[in-house]
Amino acid sequence: MTLSKLRWWALPSLLICFVPLLAFSQNADTDSRPAARQIIVPDEDRFIPFAITVRVGQPVIWINNDADDHTVVSDDAFNTAGHRGTNVLLKANGGRFALVFKHPGVFPFYCRFHAMLDVDNQPKAPGPDGGIQDPNGNYGTPMNGVITVVGDD
Repeated sequence: MTLSKLRWWALPSLLICFVPLLAFSQNADTDSRPAARQIIVPDEDRFIPFAITVRVGQPVIWINNDADDHTVVSDDAFNTAGHRGTNVLLKANGGRFALVFKHPGVFPFYCRFHAMLDVDNQPKAPGPDGGIQDPNGNYGTPMNGVITVVGDD
């Protein structure tokens, strides 16, 4: 048998050995990444869940399932997790937005259409210009939430 024929017959054997190893190594890399967490706007003016905890590097995805537009705005007075100045529109019926945090901290956020910040930078319902007043004079619950980002301890 010549050397060129020997090389030809060795190639399929090498492929049979190394292709499964390559596939396994790619799956191992995929499995080590943290799964994305979702914050949903259901068919009403609120974020579900209100509070989540994620790890550094774990994606957070907001999804707007409401028929109205909403926003994700960072409350920078208390934001220690980065992405200061975030102010993103979530279009109605499926609008999406994703963030990945690079260091631990807290990321409080609100919808600028359904909450506003008071003098102490606390979210409050929009009041007479944007809220619906109940029989007790309240204007509802502000649309806000918080993400706590923890390290890889």
